[in-house]
Parts: sequence; structure tokens; C-alpha cells
Amino acid sequence: MLALRLTRTAHLAVHLRRLLVAVASAGTGFLLLCALGYALSHPDTPGAAALRLAWCAAPLAAAVHLAVAVARTDPGTRPRAGLSAIGLGPGRLMAVSATTTALSAVLGSVAALFLFLHLRGDLTGGPPSGRVAADALAVGQSLPAPAVLTLLVLVPVIASGAVAHTLRPRDPRPAAATAPRGYGRFGAYGWGKARETFGAYGRFGSRTAVAAGSRAAGAARAGTGGTLQTRASDPRPPAATDGATQTLDAVPSHPADVTTQTPETDPEPTPRPPNTTALPWGVAVLAAGLTVETYTGNASPAPTPGTAPSAGVLIGWALTALGLALAGPGLTHLCGRLLQAARPGALRLLAGRVLMEESHRIGRPLGVVAAVAAAAYVAATVYDGDGPAFGPLATLGALLVAGCTVATLLTAAVAAKHARADTTDALLRLGAPPSTLRGAAAVRAAALLALFGPLTLIVAVLAALPLDH
Repeated sequence: MLALRLTRTAHLAVHLRRLLVAVASAGTGFLLLCALGYALSHPDTPGAAALRLAWCAAPLAAAVHLAVAVARTDPGTRPRAGLSAIGLGPGRLMAVSATTTALSAVLGSVAALFLFLHLRGDLTGGPPSGRVAADALAVGQSLPAPAVLTLLVLVPVIASGAVAHTLRPRDPRPAAATAPRGYGRFGAYGWGKARETFGAYGRFGSRTAVAAGSRAAGAARAGTGGTLQTRASDPRPPAATDGATQTLDAVPSHPADVTTQTPETDPEPTPRPPNTTALPWGVAVLAAGLTVETYTGNASPAPTPGTAPSAGVLIGWALTALGLALAGPGLTHLCGRLLQAARPGALRLLAGRVLMEESHRIGRPLGVVAAVAAAAYVAATVYDGDGPAFGPLATLGALLVAGCTVATLLTAAVAAKHARADTTDALLRLGAPPSTLRGAAAVRAAALLALFGPLTLIVAVLAALPLDH
């Protein structure tokens, strides 16, 4: 009920983003049902039916990626101060967000089922539609209800599970750093910070110096105005002679008397820098994907009309997209560093700092968009005028993947803009002109285009070489 109430009272922009999730779920569910219809119409070719079903993994992954991005920018399920007191902690809000995503995806799956039955002619009782091939609709055959239900719940289950995993509660406290384990004195195995050399224990004056140093470190410094200096090793501090005398590090006689008398508080944990160590792994996975695609492209003929590319091409493209997605944050962080090189001015410095800060938000969607753009180039090269033509289902799948990736990138960009709203307001209050902020945004966009544009073209050309024969 809480998820339904938050869905009903949300803003128009939130409803539009959830509607995009429902549309993506509807398109993916329709493609899955068409793959089921093809399998029912061609029971003698299970390999081709399985290949069609495997190619549905691309729009499925794009729809799940969009659902996660929309859930992360949902203001209704954002943790706020005081909500834990009424039972709306991070775990409960995560469950509400996953439920909201599941509701949007279920709505799309139901719409896909009605569209599929309408094209078959089951709802109207008329002839089937000629817009989709009859073998993809399994006209004249009964649909197995368990298979239909299994395919339609894929998007809601996977999307809600991904949202729950992404928004799971995390411990904000930094992990305690453990010291390297080593050998202590006389060969004792323990957690010593420094290893003592041979003969250090028996050396004359070594223990005395250590004891004197510990006592000096435990002594409290006195404040100005005649305050008393007291050592923490004293069993009982001397009584105060006047009101200005104050003991800072007194040892209490009872554990209950321990109070914090220093006004200083523990510093807040600094935010962790964006993880750019995945850049080498992304390059390695990208190279592996191009290798797999080159090998399978040279070993198999070009796809004929009405058939899907081979499974090796699908695996190669999946690895290529994964590699670009892993390398995206590191490349965005590197782009921000390059903008600040060679004595930068205020404009380049601001643009580079923002790119470095937002690399973990927009880097991965940028990598996925680059992979989709490279795939579009390969499709335009292989599926030219003399090659096989795109069918309606292939066109729908391509539009779904492209639309979901672009929508995910725009959603991540809007979330990054909202995240730095306080910084933007502070700059405006300090007197920064709005034209400077717009110029920094233009510099960021130009820098990302200058980096990801040639990279996308190189990947696309390398991927199209083995297929264009």
C-alpha cells in the first residue's frame, strides 16, 4: 500500500520515468512471447528458436538497466532523517523501491500479453494481423500458460532484484584498517606494528626510553590562565584550587564517571574516491569480446534474411558492451584529469573536477551508449542495401535497446545535476556568473564526445571487419 501511495502522489517527471520502464518491459515481454511463438511454429529447429530467445537478452538487459537508473533517482524512496523512527529505514525504503519497480514492469508485461493476443486475433476473434510474421505469433496453436507466465515475469523479477541489490543498505562507516601480521619479540606471532631487531629487548635503556615516551605521550597539556597540567598515569588527580583550574585527562574512580570533556568530535568519514581500477579489466574484456566476434565472424557466413546472427556474435557483443561499461567510469575520470592538465583556467578546472566527481554516475551509461552506437554502425554496415533487411521484430529490438540506453544516460545526467545542486548554488552565491556554469557544461560535453567518439568508431570498425565479407 505504501508503494501504491508513493506512486500515486509522485511528480509528473517521476511518472514519466516509470512509464518508460513500463514501455521497456512491454517491448521486452512482446519479443519474448514472439520467440515462444517461433519455437511453437518450428518444433523441428530448436537451435534457431533458442538463438532467437538468446537475442532477447539484449533488450532485457537494457530494460533492467533503465529500471535501476529510474529507481536510483526516485525522490519518494530516498532515505531522509527521521524516517527510521516510524519504521521507514533504508531497508524498508529499498523494499518499497523494488516493489514500485515490479509494479511498473508488471504493467508493461500485461500490456505485452494483451498486444500479443490482439495480434493473434484471440481477443477480437478476427484474422491475425499481418504486421508480424505468422510463425512468430504461433497462429492456430494454443499457448502454454506456464511458459507464457515464466517469460512475462522475467522482467519484473530481474528488475526488482537488481533494484534491491543496488539500493541495499550499506554501512556508512569506513572499514577498520588492519595492520599486517608479523612476529613480535622472541618469535611471538601477533599483530605487531613494527618488527623489533635482534637484541632490541636486552639493549640497555631501550625499555626505559619506551616507558618514558609513553608517559610523555599520556601527559595532558594545560590551558592558558594557570590551569593545572596532569598526567594520565597519575592514580588520583590533585584537587582544583580555584574555579579556573580544570583537569582534562583525569582517571575516574568508577567506569560510570567517564564523560567526554573535549568539545571536539570525531571527523566525518571522507567519501571514497571513485573506483577507477576497473579500467584495465574493461579494456581486457573489450579485447576478449572483439576477439570472440572476429573468430566467430570469420568462421560463419553472413546472416541471411529472416535469421539472427550466430551465438558467437552475440557472446562477442555482450563481452564488448560489458568491457565498455566497465571502462566507462575510468575513461570519464581520465577525461576529467586531462581537462585539468597544462595550467588550466577556472573553466577547465571546474569542468574537470565535475567530470571526476560524476565519473561513477555517468561513466557506465556512457560506456553502454558507446557499445550501442558501435553496434548500430556494424548493423548499418552489414545490413546494407545488398544484405538482409531488418524485420519488424529486429527493428523493435534495436529501438528498445537504443531507447533504453539513451534514457538511462539522460536519467543519470539529471541525477548528477541534482546531486551537485548545492555546489552550483554555492558558486552562484559566491558571484560565479551563470555563463561560466553553462560554459563548463559545454566543455564537459565536448570533452566526453572527443574521447568516446573516436573510441566508439574504432570499436565499430574492428567489430565490422570480420562480419563484412
